[in-house]
Amino acid sequence: MVFAVPIGVILAAVFFAHFLSTGKSVKRKYVVWGTTVLFVIAPFLSFLIGIIFANIVGDGFAGGMLMALCFVVIFLIGLVVLLVGLVKKQVRSE
Repeated sequence: MVFAVPIGVILAAVFFAHFLSTGKSVKRKYVVWGTTVLFVIAPFLSFLIGIIFANIVGDGFAGGMLMALCFVVIFLIGLVVLLVGLVKKQVRSE
Protein backbone atom coordinates (compact mmCIF):
# COMPACT_ATOMS: atom_id res chain seq x y z
CA MET A 1 0.00 0.00 0.00
CA VAL A 2 2.95 2.30 0.59
CA PHE A 3 3.88 2.03 -3.07
CA ALA A 4 0.36 2.05 -4.52
CA VAL A 5 -0.61 5.61 -3.59
CA PRO A 6 2.49 7.39 -5.01
CA ILE A 7 2.40 5.26 -8.16
CA GLY A 8 -1.28 6.08 -8.59
CA VAL A 9 -0.67 9.80 -8.09
CA ILE A 10 2.20 9.78 -10.60
CA LEU A 11 0.15 7.90 -13.18
CA ALA A 12 -2.85 10.21 -12.69
CA ALA A 13 -0.61 13.27 -13.08
CA VAL A 14 1.00 11.89 -16.24
CA PHE A 15 -2.40 11.15 -17.79
CA PHE A 16 -3.71 14.58 -16.79
CA ALA A 17 -0.63 16.36 -18.18
CA HIS A 18 -0.91 14.36 -21.39
CA PHE A 19 -4.58 15.36 -21.62
CA LEU A 20 -3.73 19.03 -21.08
CA SER A 21 -0.92 19.07 -23.63
CA THR A 22 -2.49 17.06 -26.45
CA GLY A 23 -2.97 19.23 -29.51
CA LYS A 24 -1.40 22.32 -27.93
CA SER A 25 1.66 24.32 -28.92
CA VAL A 26 5.17 23.18 -28.02
CA LYS A 27 5.48 26.09 -25.59
CA ARG A 28 2.33 25.02 -23.76
CA LYS A 29 3.56 21.41 -23.63
CA TYR A 30 6.83 22.49 -21.99
CA VAL A 31 4.97 24.57 -19.41
CA VAL A 32 2.49 21.79 -18.57
CA TRP A 33 5.12 19.07 -18.32
CA GLY A 34 7.54 21.28 -16.38
CA THR A 35 4.85 22.13 -13.84
CA THR A 36 3.83 18.49 -13.56
CA VAL A 37 7.40 17.37 -12.99
CA LEU A 38 8.00 20.12 -10.41
CA PHE A 39 4.97 19.64 -8.24
CA VAL A 40 3.87 16.02 -8.69
CA ILE A 41 6.48 13.76 -10.21
CA ALA A 42 9.53 15.04 -8.29
CA PRO A 43 8.24 14.52 -4.74
CA PHE A 44 6.42 11.25 -5.32
CA LEU A 45 9.09 9.65 -7.51
CA SER A 46 11.87 10.62 -5.11
CA PHE A 47 9.80 9.19 -2.25
CA LEU A 48 9.42 5.89 -4.11
CA ILE A 49 13.11 5.69 -4.97
CA GLY A 50 14.13 6.53 -1.40
CA ILE A 51 11.79 3.99 0.20
CA ILE A 52 12.83 1.21 -2.16
CA PHE A 53 16.52 1.97 -1.58
CA ALA A 54 16.03 2.12 2.20
CA ASN A 55 14.33 -1.29 2.15
CA ILE A 56 17.08 -2.83 0.04
CA VAL A 57 19.97 -1.40 2.06
CA GLY A 58 18.25 -1.60 5.43
CA ASP A 59 19.20 1.93 6.44
CA GLY A 60 16.60 4.67 6.64
CA PHE A 61 19.14 7.48 6.67
CA ALA A 62 20.62 6.32 3.37
CA GLY A 63 17.13 6.18 1.90
CA GLY A 64 16.37 9.66 3.17
CA MET A 65 19.55 11.08 1.70
CA LEU A 66 18.89 9.42 -1.66
CA MET A 67 15.34 10.75 -1.52
CA ALA A 68 16.65 14.29 -1.01
CA LEU A 69 19.19 13.98 -3.81
CA CYS A 70 16.66 12.53 -6.24
CA PHE A 71 14.18 15.27 -5.39
CA VAL A 72 16.72 18.01 -6.13
CA VAL A 73 17.79 16.45 -9.44
CA ILE A 74 14.24 15.80 -10.68
CA PHE A 75 13.12 19.24 -9.46
CA LEU A 76 15.91 20.94 -11.41
CA ILE A 77 14.98 18.97 -14.54
CA GLY A 78 11.38 20.12 -14.17
CA LEU A 79 12.51 23.70 -13.56
CA VAL A 80 14.61 23.69 -16.73
CA VAL A 81 11.68 22.29 -18.75
CA LEU A 82 9.36 24.95 -17.31
CA LEU A 83 11.82 27.75 -18.01
CA VAL A 84 12.32 26.54 -21.58
CA GLY A 85 8.55 26.70 -22.02
CA LEU A 86 8.35 30.20 -20.57
CA VAL A 87 11.28 31.62 -22.55
CA LYS A 88 10.62 29.84 -25.86
CA LYS A 89 9.21 32.10 -28.55
CA GLN A 90 5.85 31.23 -29.97
CA VAL A 91 6.09 30.16 -33.61
CA ARG A 92 3.16 31.39 -35.65
CA SER A 93 2.07 29.15 -38.48
CA GLU A 94 0.04 30.87 -41.15
